[in-house]
Amino acid sequence: MELLHSGKIREIYADGEDILLVASDRISIYDVVLPTAIPDKGKILTQLSLWWFEQLADVVPNHIISSTDVPAEWAGRAVRCERLDMVMVECIARGYLAGSGLKDYERDGAVSGVVLPPGLIEGSQLPEPIFTPSSKVPPGQGHDEPMTYGDVEAKLGAERAAELKRITLEVYRRGSEIAAAKGIIIADTKIELGVAKDGSLKLADELLTPDAARFWSADEWKPGGTQRYLDKQFLRDWATHNTDWDRTEPGPEIPDKVVEATRNRYVEVYERLTGDKWR
Repeated sequence: MELLHSGKIREIYADGEDILLVASDRISIYDVVLPTAIPDKGKILTQLSLWWFEQLADVVPNHIISSTDVPAEWAGRAVRCERLDMVMVECIARGYLAGSGLKDYERDGAVSGVVLPPGLIEGSQLPEPIFTPSSKVPPGQGHDEPMTYGDVEAKLGAERAAELKRITLEVYRRGSEIAAAKGIIIADTKIELGVAKDGSLKLADELLTPDAARFWSADEWKPGGTQRYLDKQFLRDWATHNTDWDRTEPGPEIPDKVVEATRNRYVEVYERLTGDKWR
């Protein structure tokens, strides 16, 4: 098989007309891959994504062909997928104020051009979920930058922009309903979409994982400060408050206790959402 691309977390291989997406145990924060791996992370991301793709199959189709027709050495962490022409817009939905959305709101009173009510604080639930896209920059060519909905229309046309917004918000809405029943808040998430040969949009990459979403425990949610994260924000906070790292290469080594605490969060959110015990 031909290696098409090696990303921060995944490798993409060509296998005839299909591609194989292989998730590693690497972890990245602030666009830097840290030198310490998180055991089982690649398998957790893959299996949780597969679970979500199945849950949301009636909302939007996805690129999965098979999760078992893969080389044995990649079992559990690889999927066989349809080739798509990826949309060069990162589609983000936010239902709560956190992360870069919080910073934008504190500066502008808006996120990606969406004006929000005054008086919101960290962790606040928004009046309704909002679509806050960003640019998608190829690896090594800079950082993704916020876009307004008008920017997406200018880039892709009004019809395609409307599709992206509708799908993103519906994935967030349905995903949030499912997670809420398991005691989990999805504060925000990003999704990847690609265009199939027939021109339709399909979900790709990963879906509603701790790498691609902010998960909070609903019974501990309290606006006005940081939440108990069940995602990799825990690691970002560790690096910010416990190291003098300047967010450039190389990243800091992760201590064993922090590796274990990070893995435990990935396992917890997998088990709470799916109802299955992580093996």
